[in-house]
Amino acid sequence: MIHDVPTNAWDLELEELFLRTGGRFARVESRRRMRDYVRGLLGPVGRKNSWQLAEYAGNATPHGLQHLLSHSRWDADSLRDDLQAYIAEQLGTPKGVLIIDDTGFVKKGITSAGVQRQYSGTAGRTENCQIGVFAAYATTRGHALVDRELYLPKSWTEDRKRCRAARIPDERSFATKGELARDMVLRTLASPLPIAWVTADSAYGQDSHFRRFLEDAGLSYVVAVPKSQQVNGPRIDHLLSQAPPEAWQRLSAGPGAKGERLYDWAAARLPTVTEPGVGEPTRQRWVLARRSISRPDEIAYYLACAPLDATVPDLVRVAGCRWKIEECFQSAKNECGLDQYEVRRYVGWHRHITLAMLAHAFLAVMAVQEREKGVLRPTHPTSWTSHQPKSVVCWQLNPATVLHTATTC
Repeated sequence: MIHDVPTNAWDLELEELFLRTGGRFARVESRRRMRDYVRGLLGPVGRKNSWQLAEYAGNATPHGLQHLLSHSRWDADSLRDDLQAYIAEQLGTPKGVLIIDDTGFVKKGITSAGVQRQYSGTAGRTENCQIGVFAAYATTRGHALVDRELYLPKSWTEDRKRCRAARIPDERSFATKGELARDMVLRTLASPLPIAWVTADSAYGQDSHFRRFLEDAGLSYVVAVPKSQQVNGPRIDHLLSQAPPEAWQRLSAGPGAKGERLYDWAAARLPTVTEPGVGEPTRQRWVLARRSISRPDEIAYYLACAPLDATVPDLVRVAGCRWKIEECFQSAKNECGLDQYEVRRYVGWHRHITLAMLAHAFLAVMAVQEREKGVLRPTHPTSWTSHQPKSVVCWQLNPATVLHTATTC
């Protein structure tokens, strides 16, 4: 889609982005190589590794681009900060949603930083791979990847000799994926990105420490949890199995490739949350269930903490946002070479991934700009609240966590 944009608009915006980020590269050679690298990631290159990117740039060898990733002096985290400021300016809205998820990068051998046989949700099985934990930012205007961290298993962090060979900093100790996610949330809060909500899959949502962290940070959330998740004693699937038929309402979780993602949803309020030092309740906790229309036995479960005036469609909208990071992974891998790197060291991984995220952010911004100018026809409504009823049935829990009288939310 973006390749239909007029060349002058493409070049002008890309040049603005290069000027915005060029100060992170002290040497002229590094700035030129960064530009060549990003242009190659955006270009019609079959396999976006250093050899083919160098050929696309007209270089005789890939040594310059390899030096950019491995030995050149520049800070990938500072470039990430520029990327976040760019996305905040171009896509930011006060109701922005931060999405946390991880993705796998299948690799051969044992020398690539963080590689080992581990479960990859991308492959759907245990593979020899690296795992990257990512954050994406989504609003009504668009969505893009905004942060990343390479997960290092204990088999790596407990072998400092192996870590030094992969150029992993000595201060980098073992951190769970949830801890990496918390670090990214904190960085986002310190960035210009305006966020009101966080969403994540059950790998993160089932972590009570992660949920408490979000509440302490003043963030609302809708996170998936497994059916075995306990809520005030009972399992969440047992709790929601008591929902009366009228509690289920058909709602859209947002537009997909084949139209609106329609499911049946049921929601129940949990006790309110009172901030320390504040007498009045400030937020409301919820349980939420999503049931497939074609396969009623397929039910997903969520825990939420939201403003007191939040409605069930608000929760459904945020829950549906989690798919947007999957779209980011797919487009960043297919169009920007996110997973096509050949670097093995820790520094090189973060540099390639950050440059690929920068290229992906550029595509996201250009798509929004051209759609708003009418050059690209929107494929779906831009409002997350379209196709939602004005009122939705929900029900509350009594002190014994028994569902009872339905009310209108």
